[in-house]
Amino acid sequence: MTAPLEAPHDLVGIGIGPFNLSLAALAHGLQQQEFSDGGLATAFYDQRRDFTWHPGLLIDGATLQVPFLADLVTLADPASPWTFLNYLKHKERLFPFYFAERFHIQRAEYDAYCRWVAGQLPGLHFGHQVDAVRWNPERSLFEVDFTQLDADGEAEALGRTYTRNLALGIGTAPYVPEPLRPLADAPTVPVIHSADYLDNRQRILGAEHVTVIGSGQSGAEVFLDLLRARPAGRERLTWLARTPSFAPMEYSKLGLEHFTPDYTRYFHDLPEPVRDKLLPAQWQLHKGIDADTIAAIHDELYRRTLHGGWPDAVLTPGVSVRTAGRVATTKVELHLEHLEQGTRSRLTTDAVVLATGYRERPLGQLLAGLDPYMRKDSSGRPRIDDRYRMKLDPTVTGTVYVQNGERHTHGVGAPDLGLAAHRSATILNTLTGKDPYPQPARTAFTSFGLEQREAARPRVPGALLPLVEHP
Repeated sequence: MTAPLEAPHDLVGIGIGPFNLSLAALAHGLQQQEFSDGGLATAFYDQRRDFTWHPGLLIDGATLQVPFLADLVTLADPASPWTFLNYLKHKERLFPFYFAERFHIQRAEYDAYCRWVAGQLPGLHFGHQVDAVRWNPERSLFEVDFTQLDADGEAEALGRTYTRNLALGIGTAPYVPEPLRPLADAPTVPVIHSADYLDNRQRILGAEHVTVIGSGQSGAEVFLDLLRARPAGRERLTWLARTPSFAPMEYSKLGLEHFTPDYTRYFHDLPEPVRDKLLPAQWQLHKGIDADTIAAIHDELYRRTLHGGWPDAVLTPGVSVRTAGRVATTKVELHLEHLEQGTRSRLTTDAVVLATGYRERPLGQLLAGLDPYMRKDSSGRPRIDDRYRMKLDPTVTGTVYVQNGERHTHGVGAPDLGLAAHRSATILNTLTGKDPYPQPARTAFTSFGLEQREAARPRVPGALLPLVEHP
């Protein structure tokens, strides 16, 4: 007699970062509701031993670029037990937070909040590496193969689970530009990505001269932390960026409406070539530096001029790194080009911090078993519909939802924490077909196009009507 097959899950999440943690938290609220053969059956897997969120960048004093209301659940369900305010209540810190009057919390506090949620939610399986996903047409289910890891990250056991639906939340990986990859891969050379900054901070501080590359928030925070830690007049710091300036992040109230569901719907409806052209032009919406950090850097530099002289710090935008190489075993030589001047130069430095951002992790290896069923765009990327569903062959009756891997279809808001709860709610509403988390019909004052989808936005007096040409 063969062993009975495991009962399938309704949803399996791959990866447990903030986005799938948000999905798990909101799904937990549906556990007791009627769905399938009982409550909503979910499981989430992550190869890490426990929850961590950018541990290398939890620099003392560094804050989120979104308000605390952009937690895992509030913007979909403010009555959830998993809100940030409820976390403060359980930690007996609600009154101190109230008097602190902080709208933007520190990154370390957001990390602690997420770890609090992850430590209590059922159905989260850390130390489980998902190896492969396949569609089983005979059972009309996805097969998910995983390896259970021991405390040292070594394989301990193999397993398989079955599910009707998947949620991909594998996140992004640190990006190292091609000219610097050989240096970053060499352990004797002090070239690190900002994602590993805190683990290497003492080593970096011990270097005579340090270069930071990257014009975004991470680069600014690393530069400020190094500046504050080094003696006046002997800072020996260089900050380089490709962008024309160390530009502030777009943080006007109407500008922030690019991170609303309204704009996401608008962007999704645009033709693929228009979306691809638009995304790079919107870098200042999410790759700039918040005004407080810019001010803090200037204040620190200015303070060091009070007794005469200038700090030994060079801040140069508009520069690209053409090539790089080692000098002996302890120094790095960067070959630079100024984009506007068309001039070239060399810089010798003792350590480099690459604040060069992140890229979406490729799905090819993980989803190789689904590749024959996937529908792709002209650039070979998965097609994803407006409900965050990967478009698959009609013979696949299950659904693959995508979290933070749909920037090419949903725009700059894909990696933004402020849209996490909304996307999770949309996924659960679609999956259950019962609309357990009703979404607002309108979320922005801005009308992003002349044509508005009626289902998403009711007609208001004075709204522009699309032109209709008659023969």
